[in-house]
Amino acid sequence: MNINYFRGATLIAAVLMWGPAPAQAPGASGYPVKTVRVVVSYAPGGATDIVARLVAQKLTERMGRSFIIDNVTGAGGVIGDSAVARAAPDGYTLLGTSSTFAINPAVVAKLPFDPIKGFTPIALVARAPFMLVVHPSVPAKSVRELVALAKANPGKLDYASAGQGTAVHLAVELFCSMASVKMMHIPYKGSGLALIDLLSGQVQLTFANVLSSRAHVQSGRLRALAVSSAKRSAVLPELPTVSESGVPGYDTASWYGYLAPSGTPQPIVQRLNAEIIHSIKSPDMSERLATDGAEPAGGTPDDFGQFVASEIMRWRTVVKAAGIRLQ
Repeated sequence: MNINYFRGATLIAAVLMWGPAPAQAPGASGYPVKTVRVVVSYAPGGATDIVARLVAQKLTERMGRSFIIDNVTGAGGVIGDSAVARAAPDGYTLLGTSSTFAINPAVVAKLPFDPIKGFTPIALVARAPFMLVVHPSVPAKSVRELVALAKANPGKLDYASAGQGTAVHLAVELFCSMASVKMMHIPYKGSGLALIDLLSGQVQLTFANVLSSRAHVQSGRLRALAVSSAKRSAVLPELPTVSESGVPGYDTASWYGYLAPSGTPQPIVQRLNAEIIHSIKSPDMSERLATDGAEPAGGTPDDFGQFVASEIMRWRTVVKAAGIRLQ
């Protein structure tokens, strides 16, 4: 069955729950006066870490104080996220996060923090669509042909992911639900292992990030069918979207952003938002993001808050409909 997304009053109620600023919030004049700690809940070298470091470097240059990355790993991001939720709301502890932040409430049985009440949104930094890629042995040359193949062979096509409850796992489950097909999930311990088995033909398809898979598409070892975002990617303009290729309304992507502890003064939040938006719109930052298949995002803190709330509700719906077991 197709998944129905929450809208209207439900989304508004969720957005209004974001942690408010104190009634007597201090201004941002003089901020920052010391080093700012940016927690990344994942290991160095991953996409979340790379994007957070790019932003931190720009903030250091623009704001005259060091923004230092602190990788606090473990429990699928929960340990680092918890550390920020407990931190003083003074602007000196921030969270460089990604779409997994919105997935965890759906796949982790008991989070030690409230993902909305525990944080103040600052800015959506970038979005990076996935590429729907198949092994060349798969006869489908388009999304429509893949859907037809899956319908003719329910449960016989295998798709790889970096693990249960990961962004790719849920992206494919959303695809299956909206296309009314069934495929077999093969989880791996990391995207690298999943890609190796896809290249060898042990599994048939996946949603892959652009950086790791583009060279294999260009060499013919994989076939790209579409991108997962609502609009064609500026990085891959030749590829159609899943939505325009047979699954109308399909739209998902990895995203990256900055959050702060609940109660962080709004003048500080607004200052950080303005500096981040200026940074990601710069030519060098846009070019660097493009190498990873990402595009600058932007918007106000409220925009980001609404987006995260909608993502949390969407993935909860996907997990429930797919019967994915909570961790």
